[in-house]
Amino acid sequence: MNSAQADAYLRRLGAARPVRPTSEALRELHLRHLRSVPFENLSVHLGEEVVLDEERLLEKVVGAERGGFCYELNGSFGALLVALGYDVTLLAARVHGAEGRLGIPYDHLALRVRTVDGGDWLADVGFGTHSHFPLAFGERGEQKDPGGVFQVQAAGPDAAGARGGAAGDADLEVLRDGEPAYRLEVRPRVLGDFVAGAWWHSTSPASHFTRSLVCSRITPDGGRITLSGRNLTLTGPDGTREVREVASDEEVLALYRERFGIRLERVPELRGSSAANG
Repeated sequence: MNSAQADAYLRRLGAARPVRPTSEALRELHLRHLRSVPFENLSVHLGEEVVLDEERLLEKVVGAERGGFCYELNGSFGALLVALGYDVTLLAARVHGAEGRLGIPYDHLALRVRTVDGGDWLADVGFGTHSHFPLAFGERGEQKDPGGVFQVQAAGPDAAGARGGAAGDADLEVLRDGEPAYRLEVRPRVLGDFVAGAWWHSTSPASHFTRSLVCSRITPDGGRITLSGRNLTLTGPDGTREVREVASDEEVLALYRERFGIRLERVPELRGSSAANG
């Protein structure tokens, strides 16, 4: 990412270029990203290819002012942070699903970010409902955040052995409000490692991304606005929820445009009868 692309990205976030790549600047960028760039899977249902290439990600997130899911959002945000002088490592994770089952390998992409003032952070702007600010990577106690109470803890002494790794490579569990969100590997990855995961999530009838429509972002008051198909949910900072059904295509397109900054020519529809029927 060149300087002009970084400046355009910062304009999308409404952020000034940090003087130095500090922890405080990272916190501001992280929150602004969650407020400005929606978590959305609309490409899956619009027949758009999800391409994990830095230039293509910038074209989508900055040029087209769209959002995306984890590979796209954390992939592009990681590239921005590198351009701003941060030390960024891509990490793979597996999301905890029903009955504690883990998702596929390369199920999720998160970022480990080191700052010039000695901070070591878990940054994640691509997990939907998650922490508003980066989590201290080395902290094993509870971390309070507007998004909940989070904890990063060792996954257990057998976690590395199960993958054939050394004890120092043990996975980490990321918990939200006492419930495991995802299991994080600490081995560095590159963006291309996640291509198979992105393809699976974009095409498999078993993926929740092919079975549902979602577009969501944090609101300035710390709440959340989510459009799931034709259901609009407004969640207040205190957790109160207001849900209503959107009747017309015109209103759906207006909501995407006015509340998420996404301009579409047609309303996304669930892809395929197998995805729609679950």
